[in-house]
Amino acid sequence: MKENDMSANPRSVLKTVFVRFFAAFLFLGLMFFLPAWTFAYWEAWVYLLVLLIPMIFLVTYLYKNDPNLLERRTRTKEKRKTQRKIIAISLIFFLVAFIIPGFDHRMHWSSVPLALIVISDGMVLFGYLIVASVFKANTYTSRIIEVEKGQKVITTGPYAWVRHPMYLGVIIFYLFSPLALGSFWAVIPVLHIIPLLVIRIFDEERDLLENLEGYKEYVVKTRYRLLPKIW
Repeated sequence: MKENDMSANPRSVLKTVFVRFFAAFLFLGLMFFLPAWTFAYWEAWVYLLVLLIPMIFLVTYLYKNDPNLLERRTRTKEKRKTQRKIIAISLIFFLVAFIIPGFDHRMHWSSVPLALIVISDGMVLFGYLIVASVFKANTYTSRIIEVEKGQKVITTGPYAWVRHPMYLGVIIFYLFSPLALGSFWAVIPVLHIIPLLVIRIFDEERDLLENLEGYKEYVVKTRYRLLPKIW
């Protein structure tokens, strides 16, 4: 168990997490079912369950074992100008990507095979599990780009393979989400999120190289950012 040195009240943080958690699922539900104009959209229900169940387990685990990380995940005030721009642009593609499937379901634009939908739900879960493994390995995984006092370079777990394993999980998560929702067309806006994440990685590494002790040595030791033997 990681040491609990969090200044904020853990119960207050947990309340914030669950309020945002509920708001996010309500928002996703509106994006799925309003365009579809029906609740008879089983792909969306399954997708929401694939997100909901592991999230409950993860939040419970972090509350008991690493409340500091749980608090860091509630931070939203990005300090770097480049990162704020990336987030704003990404949000546009995110909204488009998650609104299209409902219209696709309603208008029958796509015919995604059942097997591909099931596989895609599995890949969404796989992407989320990669993110969860990052949380377990690195208590400093904040939602924003920042280097805290006393922060150390993590070289174990998924960080032994690539320097930014969380972004790998996020890419897998987003890339297969449209297919899990039964839409081929929604893949198009999702593809635009990937280069934005690459730009985010470059900017984040500039900050880490300047401010995180030992990161230069880590870059030399762990050569690949996202994909082992590729990049």
